[in-house]
Amino acid sequence: MKYLITGLGNIGDEYLNTRHNVGFSILDVWANASNIAFTDRRYGFVAKVKDRGRTYILLKPSTYVNRSGNAVNYWLKKEKIDQVNLLVVTDDISLPLGSIRLRQKGGDGGHNGLAHINSVLGSGNYARLRFGIGDNFTRGHQVDHVLGRWTNEELKLLAARTSLAIEMIKSFGFVGPELTMTRFNKHGRITDNEDE
Repeated sequence: MKYLITGLGNIGDEYLNTRHNVGFSILDVWANASNIAFTDRRYGFVAKVKDRGRTYILLKPSTYVNRSGNAVNYWLKKEKIDQVNLLVVTDDISLPLGSIRLRQKGGDGGHNGLAHINSVLGSGNYARLRFGIGDNFTRGHQVDHVLGRWTNEELKLLAARTSLAIEMIKSFGFVGPELTMTRFNKHGRITDNEDE
């Protein structure tokens, strides 16, 4: 079984360690822990991880977030991966900082990367792992927050939560999205009053 795991983010040093690049960060940690490196390929940086009989193609698009659909569509076709085996890892300002939620499908939630993927693929019928970056910003400063760098305290939380995110991705491939949501979404919460 083969899966395309796409972490959303922007290329370039100016975007390193920004909240918007949490998808890149999670895949980087997984690749490093697996002693593999990303290679610069068409539309993105790609690495391959094998775990319990599953093959995960890790993709960090080089198209910038707002054009992520081009990279996702290309690599789905190149690797002959069905859309149901696609998982997109993305930042989400509607979730508390550090909360992690898996969804089997859905809309874009105002996220430009997901909107472009939905547009190119023609549907939102693919899984997404949403990593909460919080909404601790004043009105009119959403872009500054999203494209801002993590604080030192946030980086500590990010490190602690990244391992859970990787566990959830592996579970998605091994037991499927529904059982993964049942097993992990409760543990992914940071606050008890988080919306379902």
